[in-house]
Amino acid sequence: MPTILRRPFGSTGHNSSVTLFGAAALGRVTQAEADKTMELIQEYGINHIDTAASYGEAEDRLGPWMAKQRKDFFLATKTGERTYAAAKEEIHRSLERMQIDNFDLIQLHNLSHPDDWDIAMGPGGALEAAVEAREQGLVRFIGVTGHGLNVAAMHYRSLQAFDFDSILLPWNYVMKRNERYAADFERTVALAKEKGVAIQTIKSITRGPWGTTERNRSTWYEPLENQADIERAVHFVLARGDVFLNTVGDINVLPKVLESASRFEGYGPSDEEMSEMLGERKMTSLFA
Repeated sequence: MPTILRRPFGSTGHNSSVTLFGAAALGRVTQAEADKTMELIQEYGINHIDTAASYGEAEDRLGPWMAKQRKDFFLATKTGERTYAAAKEEIHRSLERMQIDNFDLIQLHNLSHPDDWDIAMGPGGALEAAVEAREQGLVRFIGVTGHGLNVAAMHYRSLQAFDFDSILLPWNYVMKRNERYAADFERTVALAKEKGVAIQTIKSITRGPWGTTERNRSTWYEPLENQADIERAVHFVLARGDVFLNTVGDINVLPKVLESASRFEGYGPSDEEMSEMLGERKMTSLFA
């Protein structure tokens, strides 16, 4: 089975698979299903897991694996809490759920609203808990994540205020066509690269909101389903050469994403191909 290539994850010193396993896919599955999924990502050479305290039972499902194979993965989680006390409690709970003594990356989750930003980044905020955890050896690196059309601009602000090790934000062809978001994205990516900050992307294979379509996947958005479409979407992101792609939040769509990533040869689809797919699949933005 082809393996997925690796790149330096910012300045962390770790070479991560360019496709990171988004463990949100494990939020509502059985342990047996989680075990099968973990076996699959190992077959493809995935060595970086991204989860969060808020991803249902994902951290619990990872626990049996991390207890035995912690050294095989760069492990990242997230806290959505905004205050020092609450974030500290959540960080320690994540360690317990995953049956480990430390993880590699703690991320301030969805720090997209200015009010949340002021609390988390201010005195007595969640950032203080993350820094303390790093000082105590519970975590090595600190990142920030977010969703929505303003997140790229907010990440730019975050990178100016603190030396984060990673950022995570949406990127796909639909968002590239949003001129304002694309401009903010490129400006933030440029600053991140200048600072040696790892850049993670999400929502790469989104078709759009579910709308009236029957929800047959565990993702909160409707994903692309056709293998060729997924391959174009995945290669569109990876062809940048400066970002990582977080996989889809559904264990049944995941194999198509991994297969597509394993076939990446350094170049992506043309703008014409992506534009044609956008029209054929009626792809729309998740964010107003």
